[in-house]
Amino acid sequence: MKDFVLDDGQRALLVLLREGLWERETDGRDLFPLPEEQWNRVFRMACMQTVTGIAYNGLCRLPDEWLPSQLLLMKWVAEADRIERENRRMNDVLAGLCELFRNEGIRVVLQKGQGVALLYEKPSLRQCGDIDFYFLSETESQAAARLMQQKGCRLHTAPDGSVCYRWQGIEIEHHPALLDLQNPHLRGYLQELIAEKGFDKGYEDTILFPSPFLHLILLNVHILKHAFGVGIGLRQFCDLARAYFVWQNQVDADELQTFYNRAGLTNWSRLLHAFLVQHLGLPAGCLPVSLKPVTSCDALTGIVFRGGNFGQYRKGRQSVSERVWQRKWHTFSSFLANWNFACNYAPKEYFWTIMGLLKGQSV
Repeated sequence: MKDFVLDDGQRALLVLLREGLWERETDGRDLFPLPEEQWNRVFRMACMQTVTGIAYNGLCRLPDEWLPSQLLLMKWVAEADRIERENRRMNDVLAGLCELFRNEGIRVVLQKGQGVALLYEKPSLRQCGDIDFYFLSETESQAAARLMQQKGCRLHTAPDGSVCYRWQGIEIEHHPALLDLQNPHLRGYLQELIAEKGFDKGYEDTILFPSPFLHLILLNVHILKHAFGVGIGLRQFCDLARAYFVWQNQVDADELQTFYNRAGLTNWSRLLHAFLVQHLGLPAGCLPVSLKPVTSCDALTGIVFRGGNFGQYRKGRQSVSERVWQRKWHTFSSFLANWNFACNYAPKEYFWTIMGLLKGQSV
C-alpha cells in the first residue's frame, strides 16, 4: 500500500479534532485561516467521518478572524444542534430499553456508543449511531430477543449471529460475543478474561459497561475489523483516544501488553497507537510503554481518509444490495482487498476472520 500524504484540508480537520478532543491549543494552527472553499471541504469531511460535533467543539476555540463564513458557520451550528438533540433522544431510548430488560430480570451490557460518549468533555457533541448490547448469558440473550419480538419488532440475524432490529427509529443490535475475535484458540482465554475483569454499573444501575480493560480491547478490535474490511472513520479513533486518556491509571499496562501478545495484536496496536498520537494528539504517556507507536501510520491513515465512516465513501464502492449473498460477497471482497495490510499487522486474526467469512459466520 502506497504512503498516504495528508493535504491541507485533512490536516485542518485533524487540528479541529485535536482542539475539540482535549479543549486546548494544539499543533497545526499555522494552517489557518483557510480559504472558504477549503472550509467547505473540511465541513464535508467532518460529516463523512461523523465527527462534525467534535470538530465544532474545536472550531469554537479558534480566534474569530480564523472562522469560516457566517453561512458555513450557521450550517455547522445547526449540525451540532442536531447531534445534541439526537443524543438526548438516544439516551431516552436507551434508558427505556434498559428499563424493559431490567423489569424482565435481563442483565444487559452496553458496548461502545453512549457509554464511550461519557468519556468526552462534551458527550452530547459525539455523534451517536446505533445501540449495541451484549447479554451475560445465552438464556438472557434469547429472552431479550423474544421480548423485543413481542413488542412488535421485526428481528433478523446477521452472519455473526447478532440479532438486529429497529426500536423507536433506532438500530439495535444484540451481539453474541463481547470481544469480536475470531481466533478459536483464544475462546477459553477470552472467557476467563471477561470473568476476571467483569463489568461496571452505569445509568443508575440499569445497565452494565465493560470494565476499562475490556472496553479498551473492544474498541481496539472494533477498529481493526473495520480497517481490515469495509473501512473505518475518525469517530472510532476519537473514542479510543478518549478512553486511553481517561482510563490511563485504571488499566495495568503489562496485562494489556500480555493480551495483545497472546492475541497476535501487538503490531496492529502499535500502528493504531501511532495514529492516536500523531493525528489526534493523544499524549504518548497515556499508552503502555511496551506498546510504543510505530514511526509511520500512513497505511492506516489512507484507509481512514479514503473511505470515511465505515468505508461508506470509498472510491469505487458499489451500493450493497439487500440480497444476503451480495452483502456477504461485498464484505468478503473488502477483506480480500486489504489482505496485504492485514497480514502485515495481525495475520492470525485476519486468517481466522477470512475462515469465518467463508463459512458465513463472521462480521
